[in-house]
Amino acid sequence: MPEPDATAHAISEIIAQRIEALFGQSLGELEALADSTPDATLLAALTGSHSDLALAERNIAFQLERLRELIAPEREIGRFAAGHIVDCARRIAESVAARDAYAKNTGAVLAGLRRAPAPDTPPPAVPVPAAPATAASRTR
Repeated sequence: MPEPDATAHAISEIIAQRIEALFGQSLGELEALADSTPDATLLAALTGSHSDLALAERNIAFQLERLRELIAPEREIGRFAAGHIVDCARRIAESVAARDAYAKNTGAVLAGLRRAPAPDTPPPAVPVPAAPATAASRTR
């Protein structure tokens, strides 16, 4: 059986590296943080998109391996096998389209984000406004 293509997960790995560089933590830590946050956040959207992208890549690899099995030279291709071949090809096409869409959208979001540099010194304290001067009261 041929080995899976080494570049099958290249896009999701690049996206993962960009997310890790942006947030300064491993993807596993970021996913745990996103899962523990009750509100929807940009981090949750990015890690979710990465998961969907990785799933599409895994499905491409799986369907491609199945297609290779179906068209092996020693196999006879009949009506039944032909239907499976067409189905595998359709699933590969759908997964490639999904992968490309996730990669394009997630890449565009990441391109618009920059990691903020850590401040060297704490920000200056905000000056406290002076108390209003009390008017001298005149008594009679």
